[in-house]
Amino acid sequence: MSKSLVKAIKVLDCFILKPEMTINELAETANMPKTTVFRLAASLEEAGLLVKKRKSSHDVTYRMSLKMLTYSKHVSEQLKYNEIALPHIKRLNEEIDELVHVSIMEGDEAVYVETIDSSKPVRLVVKVGKRAPLYAGSAPKLLLSSKSDEELDAYLENTELKKLTKNTLDNKERVKEEVKKIRKKGYSISYSENFKGTVGLSYPIYDHEGNSVAALGVSIPVIDHTKEREEFLLNKLEKTVKDIWKELGYTQT
Repeated sequence: MSKSLVKAIKVLDCFILKPEMTINELAETANMPKTTVFRLAASLEEAGLLVKKRKSSHDVTYRMSLKMLTYSKHVSEQLKYNEIALPHIKRLNEEIDELVHVSIMEGDEAVYVETIDSSKPVRLVVKVGKRAPLYAGSAPKLLLSSKSDEELDAYLENTELKKLTKNTLDNKERVKEEVKKIRKKGYSISYSENFKGTVGLSYPIYDHEGNSVAALGVSIPVIDHTKEREEFLLNKLEKTVKDIWKELGYTQT
């Protein structure tokens, strides 16, 4: 992270202590020279993150803009999704005793934000915070399918499809075909694409407006996979996401 960005964040942090501050107060709180703080405040104002309030030529204060509220709203909504989904995810884990996880799209990656392990002696483990490319694995591919065709083309144009396993999709046309299949079926399956020796199944979590906000997935060792087990898990996943959709206010059409 650049030093200027770190300093700018430090200036924003000052407003946690006091909602409106002068340059002198910001400089003292952030422990930075006034000239540096003045330059940073001007840049943050230009970016729409701070608002300048001028009472007189010698009385100028700054406060956070309402744009910050927009960021806060998105974070609080994500927390709301997790809070509503968690009891359903725990119940699913108890019913199937497999690794259950929730992932979201951040930039051009999938990020695992919730995981509950299986209690089996031989089990898969995915840590919260792990990132994966959007073209490999059931949950990442499901998240990729929520992009528009234009966004998908731009993503593929700027992404090198690296082989993570022998089953990883490394052809852009094949990725497009896979996305079409996922959109048509409404769920995603992968066989050892992201992690060797695993099978992944995922369904989308929709908000009240029908936007795909996350992927609910189950991962199992390939040695435990049968077509019957796959169908059983897909049915359990579908029932779980429909319960979550209902609580989030989404009505399937």
